[in-house]
Amino acid sequence: MTEEIREGEVLAGKYRVERVIGQGGMGVVYLAKHIELDELVALKLMLPEAVKSGEAVARFMREARSAAKIKSPHVVRVKDVGVLDGNRPYMAMEYLEGADLQQILVQRKRLPLEETAEYVLQALEALSEAHAHGITHRDLKPGNLFVTRRVDDTPLVKVLDFGISKVRADALSPSSPLTQVSALVGSPLYMSPEQMKASRDVDHRADIWALGVIMHELLTGEVPFKGDSLPELCAVIVLEGEPPCMRNFVPELPEAIDLVIRRCLARKLDERFANAAELARALAPFAPIRARISVDRIAAVLGPAASLRGVALAQSNPMAPDSAAAAIWSGTTADRRGRALPLVLGAALALLVLVGIGAFALRGGSPSTPKVPAAPPAAAELPRPEVPLVVTPTPNIAPTPNVAPTPNVAPTPNVAPTANIAPTANVTPTTNVAPVANAAPPARSPKTSPGPAPRPPKKPADPEEDPNPFGGRR
Repeated sequence: MTEEIREGEVLAGKYRVERVIGQGGMGVVYLAKHIELDELVALKLMLPEAVKSGEAVARFMREARSAAKIKSPHVVRVKDVGVLDGNRPYMAMEYLEGADLQQILVQRKRLPLEETAEYVLQALEALSEAHAHGITHRDLKPGNLFVTRRVDDTPLVKVLDFGISKVRADALSPSSPLTQVSALVGSPLYMSPEQMKASRDVDHRADIWALGVIMHELLTGEVPFKGDSLPELCAVIVLEGEPPCMRNFVPELPEAIDLVIRRCLARKLDERFANAAELARALAPFAPIRARISVDRIAAVLGPAASLRGVALAQSNPMAPDSAAAAIWSGTTADRRGRALPLVLGAALALLVLVGIGAFALRGGSPSTPKVPAAPPAAAELPRPEVPLVVTPTPNIAPTPNVAPTPNVAPTPNVAPTANIAPTANVTPTTNVAPVANAAPPARSPKTSPGPAPRPPKKPADPEEDPNPFGGRR
């Protein structure tokens, strides 16, 4: 507790101070309670010596404006801004319960891959909105990624401290001051090479570099670049070659995540991930399923151009880390719907084919052989009938040339056909249908012949020996 701000003191007529929860070079953060709302807040107040620096005051106010402009749930909300004693700015922010990643690392040494990917994806949600507003954080580090809990106890990452953020020139108001070129802003261990050279000229890809360093430290417990002094560290970051392989520290890590982090730490800007959407797409396969919705949200914030560029890179370079991720992660909602349409159509076509096959099976035939009747079941399977069977001609069965009667054999006018014998022209015997024993020819059945008996043939026809039982010439 500082001497000038005492516990229980009321600031700005509405905030009762309870205790100190953090302190830095420019300010101190108190836990306070809004008297009227009965709500805890984190009250950030500039130190008296920092107020003398116009640049420090400008950074403080820039943090308030940047945090208020970003509506993402992964950025700490600013509830109030004011000035104490006429010259000391303060900022009232939402109070968070939990710990930042730096404190978590001290306790656990290193984190598993799935947990790390989820934390970084949530941080990318906040950064994607900041980048869309032309804001580059420039001071990402484990201490500025705070992990709290939602109502359902799932982790929620909040990005803190936009105090040294760089705002794109076209997003500044005419009165907004710019950081001096000579000022070294940011935490050196997490600064990109271009930020080491000139902090004023960096863009959002400096945040991509910082996230690469953070992921390396979370997974291995070590930062990729070290130095015994600030000049040595700057020389290592600006001039050294590739970062060390993470599998040298943790052999069980997959090679794919090492490729992702190496691309974050590419010294050439055009070889680095171009935006938060590309990095999110590459990390999605390593995150839990619940965290992969962040990819859709990030793509929606940055617009379709970022998504299309990532897809184009995946198609042009199938070995790139983000293309490997695209093969596992389905991407945006529109992509998933497009890939699901052929599956739905294929299932519908298969269903139609099955219905057609079932219909033809019920009809006893197939579309390729509509005129061939189904073979009757074996005689042993049928019950023996007690009455003679009557063969009913069907219009669909055409006579075959071998069964048609010859023109030389004509029926005599005195011979009337029996009622049970159909005309021979409509009866087509097949090899599978044997003649019925009970249906004898009319010449042998006097009970069915009402007229005079026909002239007896020279030799009775035997159906078992003669395939033409009606005496026609062959």
